[in-house]
Amino acid sequence: MLQIGIISFAHMHAYSYADAIRQLPGVTLVCIADEDEARGRAAAEQFGAEWTSDYRELLSRPLDAVIVTSENVRHCEHVLAAAEAGKHVLCEKPLATNEADGLRMIEACRNHGVRLQTAFPVRFVSPVIAAKRAVERGEIGTLLAAKGTNRGKFPSGWFTDPALSGGGALLDHTVHVTDLLRWISGMEVREVYAEAGYGKFADTQIDDCGLLTLTFDNGMFATIDCSWSRNENYPTWGDITLELIGTKGSLTLDAFAQQVRVFEAKGEQWLSWGDNMDLELIRDFTDSLRIGREPSVTGEDGLQAARVAFAAYESVHKGGPIPLKEVAKQIEGAKQHERKEETAE
Repeated sequence: MLQIGIISFAHMHAYSYADAIRQLPGVTLVCIADEDEARGRAAAEQFGAEWTSDYRELLSRPLDAVIVTSENVRHCEHVLAAAEAGKHVLCEKPLATNEADGLRMIEACRNHGVRLQTAFPVRFVSPVIAAKRAVERGEIGTLLAAKGTNRGKFPSGWFTDPALSGGGALLDHTVHVTDLLRWISGMEVREVYAEAGYGKFADTQIDDCGLLTLTFDNGMFATIDCSWSRNENYPTWGDITLELIGTKGSLTLDAFAQQVRVFEAKGEQWLSWGDNMDLELIRDFTDSLRIGREPSVTGEDGLQAARVAFAAYESVHKGGPIPLKEVAKQIEGAKQHERKEETAE
């Protein structure tokens, strides 16, 4: 029996992950750690788990793994602690809010011999899997260009506080599509150009919409429309779509296409009948622990997708394209500066 703990129910995905654990044989949710007592106790009662306010107390238990669904800026703290405690980790996206933290998380898990998986559930829906297989079979030839969207409803709470989220729509919604583009094409992003809008859909100063242009190392380019632009009456939280253009043809996919659209006097509803992407993500994570294989979506995958978002913010600030290697150099330069300061002290 795999014993799992969840650190924080700050992110709404914690609820679907906990529900997925209930559906999988041989897996049990033992404990929930949440500093918000009301939220933590309610979740523990809902999912039949114990509650503690201290994630360190949770990590002291004989758990096999933990799921980190805390505020984005706390991912690093929680993953480092889990690695030191010898627990395998599934971390909500974005993996980190800066490259230095992402590298520390990956290195810590490697040094302590635990697996680190990034929560990119969209990889596990049939339209996306079918698209990847079609590209691998060469059905549309060599990829030349792509267009992706991730347009959701405006979030609430800590998502709109940069001190807790680390960024707005560019960070929240870019990483999903970037991961799909990397996974399907097998290519890495070489350069990022981005523009962003602030306070376009709500009275806030955080970025709530953006448009990215990515250049990949094989010359393919792609655009990503990332925003919090869907209104409250939209039938679901958002969308994820891709259009891939190749030398032999094109391919279009909608990750949420497995649904029935119901039109009523009060509006439109979508009744999903297909894949449960969160369930398949948790199944994949727990299967990797049982058989001892590397995660399907690694920490490195999470960091590579997040690096595109980091470069996007740099591009917005500078008003021009940003090579990803430049972002890496900036981080390394900062680390060297810190080491010099420590030596001087």
